Amino acid sequence: MLKQRVITAIILAMVFLSALFFLPPAAWVALMVVMVLYGLLEWARLAKFSSTGTYIYLGLSFFFTLAIVWINVAYSAQAEFLHMLIYSVAAVLWIAIVPAWMIGGWQVRQPQLMAVLGWMLLIPTGLAMVDLRQQDAWLLLSIMGLVWVADIAAYFAGRKFGKHKLAPSISPGKTWEGVVGALIGVTLYVLVLGWVSGFFELQTTLLGMVLLSAWLGAGLSVIGDLFESAIKRQAGVKDSGTILPGHGGLLDRIDALTSTLPIAAGVLLLQKIL
Repeated sequence: MLKQRVITAIILAMVFLSALFFLPPAAWVALMVVMVLYGLLEWARLAKFSSTGTYIYLGLSFFFTLAIVWINVAYSAQAEFLHMLIYSVAAVLWIAIVPAWMIGGWQVRQPQLMAVLGWMLLIPTGLAMVDLRQQDAWLLLSIMGLVWVADIAAYFAGRKFGKHKLAPSISPGKTWEGVVGALIGVTLYVLVLGWVSGFFELQTTLLGMVLLSAWLGAGLSVIGDLFESAIKRQAGVKDSGTILPGHGGLLDRIDALTSTLPIAAGVLLLQKIL
């Protein structure tokens, strides 16, 4: 299993990096649309939509994503306000709704609510990957790298030192020691990245702000991971899908990104608007 996971991870990394740095903007947008739609297909299965309901859901999702793309092209000057609205919805979801959901142990099975929730998760994520890449491919990669480092550090710290369960009713394997490991991991990541790039030599006063943002990002990534675990537990499945050998489904790999990328993109867009 570990060998399969490593091989899949290497292939994914090569494909993703090639797409990130070499695809033209239009092709990258098309790729993100496909990613969102496939993620929503997995979500429809977790929500236990009927076959007809799944087709209708994906059709509406395709319409919504194309509408956003069209607005970006036809009304580029006004599009950033639509983006800000979408990111604000994502922020409300992850800062208010999801924590309350997990604390309260909610079991939401209404198809309409699950459909809206899927859109709130995945459409902002796809949009953030387009916006952040448009600003700078390295910016997108560095934010995603922070999430990956947090996930890896939490995994190994949890395995080595984990004793105090973080949310045993949702994901018994996650521990508070893993969270501490994630915070340490992203701290080292930020310091190394800043040292290699020479950023902090030029702007040392920003170090504290960047570290605080990294810690918040790590916390959001844990929430995103936990939330998908809660949804899978509600659905009674181990993985969201089987498309990635050794890793499960697409949602299993981007769960922590759904809670971090939209908020990061929203903060950067808000700074631009102000």
